[in-house]
Amino acid sequence: MDDRAMAELWLTALLSEQASSLGTIDTYTDDIETYLTWLTKQGLTLFDVRREHVTDYLGSLIERGFAESTLAKKRSVVRNLHRFMVAEGHSASDPTTLLEPMKRRRALPLVLSMKEVDQLLDTAHARAADTSTTPFQHASFARRAALFETLYASGMRVSEAVNLPWKAFGKDARMLYVRGKGDKERLVPMHARAVEAIMRWRKAVAAYGVASEKWVFHSVRDASKPLTRISALEDVKQAALDAGLRRPALLSPHKLRHAFATHLLANGADLRVIQEMLGHADLGSTEIYTHVDISRRQRMVLDLHPLGDTGDELRD
Repeated sequence: MDDRAMAELWLTALLSEQASSLGTIDTYTDDIETYLTWLTKQGLTLFDVRREHVTDYLGSLIERGFAESTLAKKRSVVRNLHRFMVAEGHSASDPTTLLEPMKRRRALPLVLSMKEVDQLLDTAHARAADTSTTPFQHASFARRAALFETLYASGMRVSEAVNLPWKAFGKDARMLYVRGKGDKERLVPMHARAVEAIMRWRKAVAAYGVASEKWVFHSVRDASKPLTRISALEDVKQAALDAGLRRPALLSPHKLRHAFATHLLANGADLRVIQEMLGHADLGSTEIYTHVDISRRQRMVLDLHPLGDTGDELRD
């Protein structure tokens, strides 16, 4: 029996014995075809396969950039086919039995470029400066601009920013005492632009109603209530849409925290310093930004280096 006949036998068994849907069978058929094509290129058949061959096959899929969920599905199809072959007496051993579990790859966060952050901030400030809006809208837009500036200037978590009290400012308005996870306090510097945006927001909300003496960011209508995370999320998505940024639906206040760390690293900041400013207990949580920066540099070289276009032939 050849490979494709064996695969067809397994798929038929799935359809009849396990009542798998036709859609599932079609998907499995595609996955099996990918596997069999790879085996043919290696000069192998299903009956020759050993564990190292399966490992090499899965490695080839990783190199092709398949998503983790897709890799897991393709691995499952290969395993189930070989188990079927053993169960039905077509093979003496299962090469997938001792496969090591696939290591979960840590996803790199989507990071805004410096240009995109500028676009987001400029758009927020433009709305805040619009004199045709109502006092309520003016205060809301001023708060949005101040929040964005604060998140990007400090690298704060959105939960820390929306619950930021005025007492967090020390004698120097450009230094903040931020209380983060585990009730741990850290000192975070703020640049003048962010402080000025906060003062404009305070002035705007006072003109509309009442400026809170407790919360830096609060409801425009009710100064006793701090700004909610949902409102902050909606502000970022709307501003990203207005600014014409890529994938605005995927953006969140947390992306400004990511941008803060990545841009500092790109400009030569020490990783330990970034760790302290982010409030990470473990350096490993901060190290992901080194991978983001490396990926950015790789793309830059491929795009800008004279030899970045691998399609060009080498010349003497």
